[in-house]
Amino acid sequence: MSSLKGKVVTKDGIEGEEIPQLEFPFPPVPRPKGKFITFEGGEGSGKSTQLKLLGDFLHQRKINNILTKEPGGTEIGQELRRLLVTGDKDKFDAVAECLLYYADRRIHLTNKVWPALNDGVWVLSDRFADSTVAYQYYGYEKKVSLESLNMLYDVTVGDFKPDLTILFDLDPKVGLERSYKKALGMEVKETRFEDRGLEFHNRLREGYLELAAQDEKRFVVLNANKSIEDLHHEVIRVIAERFKI
Repeated sequence: MSSLKGKVVTKDGIEGEEIPQLEFPFPPVPRPKGKFITFEGGEGSGKSTQLKLLGDFLHQRKINNILTKEPGGTEIGQELRRLLVTGDKDKFDAVAECLLYYADRRIHLTNKVWPALNDGVWVLSDRFADSTVAYQYYGYEKKVSLESLNMLYDVTVGDFKPDLTILFDLDPKVGLERSYKKALGMEVKETRFEDRGLEFHNRLREGYLELAAQDEKRFVVLNANKSIEDLHHEVIRVIAERFKI
């Protein structure tokens, strides 16, 4: 692992140590020049904050990067996000949600992610396809089959996968408390999934951990019950070790 030395100060003023099968209807996507890193986790796990801090760190290392999210990483995606994360928790069933998420994902990939990667830009995404499996399969007690989800992935994404996925693991009770507190300051309350209750989020957490266990090469699991600064250091250690920066 790279040596740890120096100081890094983020835009948020946090100071710390700098630490160095089916037939596809689309052809396989060539391996791009940039890196695709996804952050996953339950509600209130702090991944969005950590994504911004990582982006700042990479810019300091002269690594061009962009931050994005699912749903909502494109202009059309923002409209889909409003439908998916606001309003009555029962307005869609799990199948409808999956189809909307994958519509957002295809637009996100073709309009933003793949072009950036092919230009050598690192793309940091707040959620990707693992979220769909965790929420719509595990969270909903397997009301959408894995076979259906894998088919949607194959049609929409092909053989493309993240270079690294960091899972921020946190007790759902703590995460929900954080998320509802954050929502108090929002003009538009994005709490549709929070409203599904603790049992849903316990299943979600178990699902994420199962996904991580199935793909240990791609996933790194971090304990998210830490301060912002300490968790940032953990993220930088993972990035420095994986990509030798």
